[in-house]
Amino acid sequence: MFGDLMGMMGKLKETQKKVEETKKRMDTVLIDEKSSDGSVSVTITANKEIKKIEISEELLSDKEQLEDFLILTLNKAIKRATSINETELAAVAKEGMPNIPGMDSLFK
Repeated sequence: MFGDLMGMMGKLKETQKKVEETKKRMDTVLIDEKSSDGSVSVTITANKEIKKIEISEELLSDKEQLEDFLILTLNKAIKRATSINETELAAVAKEGMPNIPGMDSLFK
């Protein structure tokens, strides 16, 4: 009994380490997103850190349109980053979970 418990604890610690490594790796995964007309482009990491924003000269004269494009483009990028992040972390967590009946349905 204690051997099984110790084995599960070891596996959980290993999984925790892999999750932390995956979180760090997500800092290097870059996501590029552009507005529908290409006048605004953003680059963020899978951990949702903004790395770059580019705005066309023409858009600088229209504050309201610029704000709208920034909001829409950043939200699209954040949505993609969240999806990638969650997928990667779920895969690592599922891989490292001990075989406990009913637990596998949590990661689908």
